[in-house]
Amino acid sequence: MMTTERSPQRADGWTAAVRQRLGLGRLLPLGGAVDGAWIAETAAASVLRGAAVEGAVLGTLRIGPAREATGVDTGAETGRSAGAGAGVVAETGLALPPAPPSGLPPGPLRIEAEFRAAGDRPLPDSAAALRAALVTAAAARLGLEIAEVDLRVTALLDDAAPDQVTDPADAPSPPAPAPVAKTDTKAEGRAGEAAAAVPGVVSLTRVLGGAVHTAEDHIRVEVATAGDHRALDVARSVRTAVSAATADRLPVSVLVTDVVEASGDTR
Repeated sequence: MMTTERSPQRADGWTAAVRQRLGLGRLLPLGGAVDGAWIAETAAASVLRGAAVEGAVLGTLRIGPAREATGVDTGAETGRSAGAGAGVVAETGLALPPAPPSGLPPGPLRIEAEFRAAGDRPLPDSAAALRAALVTAAAARLGLEIAEVDLRVTALLDDAAPDQVTDPADAPSPPAPAPVAKTDTKAEGRAGEAAAAVPGVVSLTRVLGGAVHTAEDHIRVEVATAGDHRALDVARSVRTAVSAATADRLPVSVLVTDVVEASGDTR
């Protein structure tokens, strides 16, 4: 059965249903364990689709844990968070926030994608160029650690085929997370106001609940970031701003639910 961003592989029925309803896909770690940041798979995929190369038309694209990480019970595919409670980094002694519900733990990731290739160039060259473009975009524009890229050619392009980099039939647009109006950020408290003021934050979002979720041992903030800012850098700045704005100094995590491209941006 063909899968898309909104039909996750290897997920049980409950987790798959929740993800489909929210339109997020997997929740992927941004950066390393100390960064406390995650991004929705659909948001990441929308950026990577703009990184395709001439002569390659992307179809299905999925992002998940690399093979070297799948031998560990992450809990991410069973409906429970891999980090049920805040952890501690041994090197620094700093408390870390838990992963968001069903979020993947920090670690290397794997891209699986299908593409149609131009018939006038060697397939290995097309695959190598596309692989390099995806890895570069993942690191430079998002902050994802990509260890593996698995590409599969599904068809050859005709010479008369339209010049495009993404097959619209294989790239459904998920519903955009509802933004929190700027006038409503005060309702999210000092943490929300601090997060909304960070450069690169387009808006706060409410997908897993409130834009700012405060628990006894951590704070989680949801944001949509601008496409011309690296998502990981924005998330780090949000963590710093929220930590400084709150008196409890609880560990802060950030979930990027959407990456918003400027009008006319064709990257």
